[in-house]
Amino acid sequence: MNDSSSRIIKKYPNRRLYDTEESRYITLADIRRLVLEKTGFVVIDKKSQEDITRSILLQVIADQEGHGEPVMSQDFLAQVIRSYGGTMQSMMSSYLEQSLRLFMTQQQQIRDKVKDVVGVDPVGVMTDIAQKNYERWKSVQNEIFRTLTDISGQGSDRDKSRHDKDDDDNDDRPAA
Repeated sequence: MNDSSSRIIKKYPNRRLYDTEESRYITLADIRRLVLEKTGFVVIDKKSQEDITRSILLQVIADQEGHGEPVMSQDFLAQVIRSYGGTMQSMMSSYLEQSLRLFMTQQQQIRDKVKDVVGVDPVGVMTDIAQKNYERWKSVQNEIFRTLTDISGQGSDRDKSRHDKDDDDNDDRPAA
């Protein structure tokens, strides 16, 4: 990910991340989005000028593991920790990377086979359905908001008209 065309993210001493391409501060969720979009980036510590990309990616993983169903079990994490410093550390790293690549390749092959049999990409179909449901939900939400805004606006107009009529009635009264 560290080639010359990579986006530069700067990490400041206050622990904030700054995307130099978008000229804005970003969060770990934004870093995750860049990874999902396969956007190349490098994170540079502003003070030391060190490449801290791996450290930030580990933070993203820790954040993801803390929400919902974790991908890595406690036992798996303990085994990874035990592999550090041993003679098998480099082999373990290579093995895990190759295993994940193989898993992703097999997953894509299964999607392709299902697409050949059924004629559609099941993940693409589910993504489209989710997007359409989101758009419908947002449309309904906006319509409800507009309706409530219109009703509250009309109520204010009625109250104002009633108040103005009371004022008019008061103007007709003789002074005491």
